[in-house]
Amino acid sequence: MLNLDTHIAVDLLDGSLKDKELLLVSSQPLAISAIVLWELAKLVQLRRLAIDLDSVEFKTFLRSIAVIPLNREIAVVSTHLDIQSDPADEIIAATSIVERIPLLTRDKRLLKSKMVPFAFR
Repeated sequence: MLNLDTHIAVDLLDGSLKDKELLLVSSQPLAISAIVLWELAKLVQLRRLAIDLDSVEFKTFLRSIAVIPLNREIAVVSTHLDIQSDPADEIIAATSIVERIPLLTRDKRLLKSKMVPFAFR
């Protein structure tokens, strides 16, 4: 299973993943942290992303992946990371640590962590 960060999820939805990323996401089950849903909604609200969150395509996407809820352990781990980022990214990283799911990201700040399991660096 792979945990997708927000930008990877966006690129998956719009078909713009890099070849190496596409190979990874097509070969195993996918997950996102629940905070990714909030980030997508905010990006739509701010008009920085043009995805219809009520569309059949988006709802089908959600049914095809695991959405991991924020819980106490993830919240605590997010405050003890070896890197600093925005709070949503810290929650995404902590989700990978707690759930032991590799994170697929291009975020340079997150990729500096030695705690987070990554799909690749």
